[in-house]
Amino acid sequence: MKNKRFKGERGYKLLTPIMRILFKLYYNPTIINKEVIPQKGPVIIVGNHKHIYDQCLTIMATKRVIHYLAKKEYFDGKMAWFFKLVGCIPINRATKNKESTDYAIEILKNNGAIGLFPEGTRNKTKDKLLLPFKMGAVSMASKTNALIVPFAITGDYKFRSKNLTIRYGKPFKVGNNLEEENKKLYEEVKSLLHQ
Repeated sequence: MKNKRFKGERGYKLLTPIMRILFKLYYNPTIINKEVIPQKGPVIIVGNHKHIYDQCLTIMATKRVIHYLAKKEYFDGKMAWFFKLVGCIPINRATKNKESTDYAIEILKNNGAIGLFPEGTRNKTKDKLLLPFKMGAVSMASKTNALIVPFAITGDYKFRSKNLTIRYGKPFKVGNNLEEENKKLYEEVKSLLHQ
């Protein structure tokens, strides 16, 4: 069965090759274990959130189209055209977002890839390694039988950075106890941050 096309896939495929080159030249990131990202099938790519450009590191790691969940405020500003063009899904952090979540689930049921940050916002604290994880990733994985691929980003976003790194962990499927699975995901990302 041919997979359904979703909004932004053409724009994503058009723009991301250019973005990969520019991002690599400027930030010089290290990408570890990118081969664990499945090339086919439903997948949710999940990790910590420290910078507005975090999604670019996963865009560099795989040629799959990744539909990122992004706060709705991005769709109201000057860069709204970009977020729409590359197929991002707007999320209102003040509501339940059933429409956006249903759309993400439909993408997964059509063997697509979703990217999200379960902390829900960038971690700007000085003393917390990770913010508490929201349940969205494990909930969507449970409903779609999608694999979760955890990752951790460390280092600094500086020109020709010496330490900017993204490290991917082993993909896994969630069980029935979503509270426990969310704790497992948190611990996986935390462990990757310490490696």
